[in-house]
Amino acid sequence: MKLEEILSRIPVLEIIGNQDREVSALIFDSRKAVEDSLYVAIKGTESDGHDFISSSVEKGAAVIVCENVPTEIKAEITYIKVKDAAKTLGLLASNFYGNPSSKLNLIGITGTNGKTSTTTLLFDIFKILGFKSALISTVEYRIGDEMIPSTHTTPDVVRLNQILAKAVEEGCEYAFMEVSSHGIHQYRTEGLHFKIAGFTNITHDHLDYHKTFEEYLKTKKRFFDELSSDAIAITNADDKNGNVMLQNTKAKKKTYALKTMADFHGKITEIDFNGMLLNFNGKEFWTTLTGKFNAYNLLLAYAVAIECGFHEDDILPAISQLKRVNGRFETLKSDGGIIFVVDYAHTPDALENVLDSINDIRTKNERLITVFGCGGDRDHAKRPEMGKIATRKSTLAIITSDNPRTEDPAEIIKQIEAGVEPQNFSKYTSIPDRREAIKMAIKFAEPKDIVVVAGKGHETYQEINGVKNHFDDKETIIELARLMSK
Repeated sequence: MKLEEILSRIPVLEIIGNQDREVSALIFDSRKAVEDSLYVAIKGTESDGHDFISSSVEKGAAVIVCENVPTEIKAEITYIKVKDAAKTLGLLASNFYGNPSSKLNLIGITGTNGKTSTTTLLFDIFKILGFKSALISTVEYRIGDEMIPSTHTTPDVVRLNQILAKAVEEGCEYAFMEVSSHGIHQYRTEGLHFKIAGFTNITHDHLDYHKTFEEYLKTKKRFFDELSSDAIAITNADDKNGNVMLQNTKAKKKTYALKTMADFHGKITEIDFNGMLLNFNGKEFWTTLTGKFNAYNLLLAYAVAIECGFHEDDILPAISQLKRVNGRFETLKSDGGIIFVVDYAHTPDALENVLDSINDIRTKNERLITVFGCGGDRDHAKRPEMGKIATRKSTLAIITSDNPRTEDPAEIIKQIEAGVEPQNFSKYTSIPDRREAIKMAIKFAEPKDIVVVAGKGHETYQEINGVKNHFDDKETIIELARLMSK
């Protein structure tokens, strides 16, 4: 592609060298530089891309986009000085791949919990409605029926535009995307045109990265602040920070809620482990999904579909056909009559939502046993909070390892235990080995009891000291329940 086309509508401070040249690839990792590529030097938290300009040139980079032009200028290289290279990368990527987001109906969902579920539900609803779409989530990237494993909640902006360009090429009309706070902060959504932005909720999470809740909130809000006037912003009116998201947006404002007045109002009429009878804007329907948090996710998906121009008479039957998202409140039942719930809940709010949903359903004659842990090398502040919630809302809590990563599992467990209130000391035990913890829960459980295994959900590995060992909660439950029933 011509350099002139790639630089279209991009604020440039200075250009040194030949502007009339072809660019073969767009990269921001100097190791991936190829002949005639354009290298963007980004200042990161651990390294500065400016330090690798010379190595990218050695590998063939012909154009350098940077904030600081090197003192040693090569005549055959084009240097482009910009104010913010990270922001510019998004605009360059969008141009390089033909601005694919403007050729799709791109829907972005952000919030602490519910992003994966809502984007996946939307993808499935639109498939039932007969539309080929793209999905970019924590679990997977998907274009129609083609599945591509994902590595980040929000992929880097070059990869993101590649996926969207392929979606356009494959004939997709819609794309549903999780928008993480990391992705917003690192400008991974820069240059994208969103038709609709949805907000689920915001609670304590990622403070290892954002440092304060205020900074986390501000980052989420920036996504809505940057929406265009022809976009639509849909927020959860039941979340105390829902309206904060709409304060400075130019987008058309819409709300959804279960508890308060909103443009899209929902109500749970009946609920059990098999599903829920819901009422959305006066229309009743049944879904096999269950739990209040799922009612919120479905209501947001419903609102998005309505704002995309679909009629509720088409949307509600499609919702009724939906299946549960992998690792999100997935239920299993053993031959011995024990009910298992596998869920990705790894934040205080998510864990509380799952346990509250189960306590709403159970008759209190059954016991609730919760197996959970907290990830290593992540936000420490949420650990005692999760210890308090699990022991307060369960008959028995078994504290175990999640993904300890490079931390000592015993130290993580100790920090979780610090949040347990004195009156609940007798309601928990700690077993660092996750398999043994699940085994203990099954051994303790009686027919009709409910065992929640939280924290990992869809993940099929456990990361210990930098090594990802195979571990699947659902697989482990099935195996152990079968063995222990003999």
